Amino acid sequence: MGTNYYLHPKAPCECCGRPYQRQHIGKSSVGWCFLLHIDEKHKNLADWVEAWSKPDAMIVDEYGSSVRPEEMLLVITARSHRRPWPEKAAHPFGWEKFHIYNHSEEGPNGLVRAKIDGSHCVGHGDGTWDLIAGDFS
Repeated sequence: MGTNYYLHPKAPCECCGRPYQRQHIGKSSVGWCFLLHIDEKHKNLADWVEAWSKPDAMIVDEYGSSVRPEEMLLVITARSHRRPWPEKAAHPFGWEKFHIYNHSEEGPNGLVRAKIDGSHCVGHGDGTWDLIAGDFS
């Protein structure tokens, strides 16, 4: 289970009055690196930070709660996980099977991260986030 985050303009379009179109920033799941949604407009974390730093932007999670830009940056960059079993101990079902089934690999700070496959996960960020292309939730 995880939480999706979205970028919303604070007001409808000034020209046509059309309601805002939300943009998917990404997903936070316990124990995993943040899945940062990339597209033509947002190719990396710096692009997202620039987008949500604009005065007419706001961040909202999938439950409708507002998220401050500083909080969003921490959700993405200050992640860690303390596993309930020793770090090098086997996952209850075996780490090898876990990673095969989840298309994952070991990540930083006790996290699991998406395995780069060139289509869904196109890269790893410099920290605790992965660059994910295409639609996902």
